[in-house]
Amino acid sequence: MAETQGSDDGRVVIKKYANRRLYNTASSSYVTLEHLSDMVKQGVNFVVYDAKTNEDITRTVLTQIIFEEESREGQNLLPIQFLRQLIGFYGNSMQAFLPSYLELSLATFAEQQERMRSQFSNIGQGAGLGGAYEDQIRQNLAMFDRAMKMFSPFAYTRPQDDAQPAPKAAAAPPPAADESLDALKKQMAEMQAQIEKLAKR
Repeated sequence: MAETQGSDDGRVVIKKYANRRLYNTASSSYVTLEHLSDMVKQGVNFVVYDAKTNEDITRTVLTQIIFEEESREGQNLLPIQFLRQLIGFYGNSMQAFLPSYLELSLATFAEQQERMRSQFSNIGQGAGLGGAYEDQIRQNLAMFDRAMKMFSPFAYTRPQDDAQPAPKAAAAPPPAADESLDALKKQMAEMQAQIEKLAKR
């Protein structure tokens, strides 16, 4: 891949032309979605503009990169149940809150991943770390379940739960909007506190 440099504001500017070609203005070369994917993994901050309208289309291009990655055999990151849940939130009253939650969730995961990598590096083979790592995974799954049940417009179950359906119970009335917002704020506050705790270690 051609070497890239930062633009005046620290971001590499990519232009997308009508023929769908992507042009890296920093390296003066044409690039592909695969090149942009590598730039993301290398931590290169870039923005993509439509060459004709100068519209910021970075979100659309990043979504295309995810589509390409998900299309590759063995590269899937997004579970089908998650995709169904995600689609269900479009147009939902809680849609505005979901991006912040997902961003915070991934930030928490990245912090934990970096901490685990550091611990493995410090203790060689990581003897004795397996139990702690598994406990952290269980905590993350529990937190994810709680949040998704609160967010979801329909009942959420992880795939492994589908094999043994729970007995039917009387349907509880949906929580009031104020209660849902309060629960959301509490959930995000808990995740923020976890991030800050990890950052201090």
